[in-house]
Amino acid sequence: MSECTHNCDTCSANCGSKKANIEKLKLAIGSSIKKIIGVSSGKGGVGKSLVTSLLAAGLAKKGFSVGILDADILGPSIPKSFGIVEKNVVATADGLMIPKVSKSGIKVMSSNLLLDNDSDPIIYRGSLIAGLLQQFYQETDWGVLDFLFIDMPPGTGDVPLTTYQSIPIDKVVIVTSPQNLVEMIVGKSINMAKKMNIDIFGVVENMSYVVCPDCNAKIEIFGKSNIDSVAKQNDTEVLAKLPMRVEYAKLVDEGKVDEIEISELNDAINKMSELVK
Repeated sequence: MSECTHNCDTCSANCGSKKANIEKLKLAIGSSIKKIIGVSSGKGGVGKSLVTSLLAAGLAKKGFSVGILDADILGPSIPKSFGIVEKNVVATADGLMIPKVSKSGIKVMSSNLLLDNDSDPIIYRGSLIAGLLQQFYQETDWGVLDFLFIDMPPGTGDVPLTTYQSIPIDKVVIVTSPQNLVEMIVGKSINMAKKMNIDIFGVVENMSYVVCPDCNAKIEIFGKSNIDSVAKQNDTEVLAKLPMRVEYAKLVDEGKVDEIEISELNDAINKMSELVK
């Protein structure tokens, strides 16, 4: 895509040249966040929300104060993963939304907390979704957090663009899976973040392999991964390659994602913890 040749200030197009003119949102008075981490993917179904939850839970276990903004407005899954079933978000005297808190102390704000039933659809156009997302960030009483994770909507469309442009994200983690389209998908996600001048923390490959229960051999059911070369081509690093395990899905379904222990993510969590020291 070529650079714009017109005056973007007098144009209604949502082109990349306008990003510098969009002012970042400010938190509500009384809220303070040291680092904001976006978790993004070029396509849905790769486990982005799982990785978001695991990173947040890992940092919470190390004693950090952590929150998750579930920005996947149309496909929210964070509350269920943490076993948060209570609805009816209440507000402070100042009219700020109060996030729900998981058993492990993680603050969560999600569109699913506003619905009577988890299966109720949110039928919004892009502008309304973007507006709700901004409200979740700006009109929530987050308190004092070391980390706020933003579980981004998949793809590179209007809502991810609004998120990058309006929220002061410090780092972004790209989540992918080992399929043939990985190079193109990862490249799109990384290039979008770079165009928004956001640092890439690294790439997590989910569903990288399964472990044979008899011999412990790693079986690459999607074929041999090329994520290492893709990450190198895009001047970033692979943070982890996560296995597929039946028990992980079971714990998520039971709302116990913070009980999952994946040693493959330890190095990434330790590295991330250094961001606030």
